[in-house]
Amino acid sequence: MTTAASTTTASTDGAPVADARALGLAHYAARGVLEHVLARHGITFQQQIALRAAVTADAPRTPDELVAQVRASLKADPADIRTTLDELLAGHLLVTDGTRLRPTDAGRELLAAVGAETAPVSARIWGGIPAEDLAAAGRVLSLVTERANAELAALTG
Repeated sequence: MTTAASTTTASTDGAPVADARALGLAHYAARGVLEHVLARHGITFQQQIALRAAVTADAPRTPDELVAQVRASLKADPADIRTTLDELLAGHLLVTDGTRLRPTDAGRELLAAVGAETAPVSARIWGGIPAEDLAAAGRVLSLVTERANAELAALTG
């Protein structure tokens, strides 16, 4: 069955119209670039997301809090996220601090190195896109995320 949401069409000026396929293709193209960099640093995409959640937290988080935060972002299985946290602990990128987890200096340095390596690539990917196009895309993607999260909640709630 083909729906408007699953086929890429063109606008009246010939430009592609954003749809689920276009969104997916953009996501996986950008993620492919990031995963290539992450692999050179010996870290997976999910590990990077979990580590970033710990690094950007205002205070050390409990494992349950990190699992919930990563799950909200990736929609991943909590058991898989717990395995990811265990991998980060084993790799000395996170450390136990009482009942909480906090990033180590090595974890912070790893994220900084990945950020430094991806910054010029991101600049090439995003560079030259007019600010008004980025603002419009941001509004649309925010709305799509909100609606998809609501649909997922209805399906799993």
